[in-house]
Amino acid sequence: QLQLVESGGGLVQAGDSLRLSCAASGGTFSGFHVGWFRQAPGKERECVAVISRRGFITKYGDSVKGRFTITRDNNKNTVYLQMNSLQPEYTAVYYCAAFRSIGDALPPDYYRREKYNYWGQGTQVTVSS
Repeated sequence: QLQLVESGGGLVQAGDSLRLSCAASGGTFSGFHVGWFRQAPGKERECVAVISRRGFITKYGDSVKGRFTITRDNNKNTVYLQMNSLQPEYTAVYYCAAFRSIGDALPPDYYRREKYNYWGQGTQVTVSS
């Protein structure tokens, strides 16, 4: 059973940067595609970035393109989300999630939360203006 633990959230000012980490245990991490989602109060949980199981493919939500970078180190069983030029509207709980895959390609529905079987507990990111 894969377990995910996020860290790195906090309170920052607009324009600052943060790097979130998602540490995995309990499974062969290179066998899972991983995504970062966020959920702001009163809003749906949305996908912000996804990385394929060996890191060959990355995808980003339109609102974070050019600001966020997702990477992974399978030797450390960790996925990272580098967030730059943070804005108040990025305030949310950020979740790491994963689903198993044999191939390297991302499926067409990679952005749907229902695709992901394993979730972390989330880490709060608050951006003040």
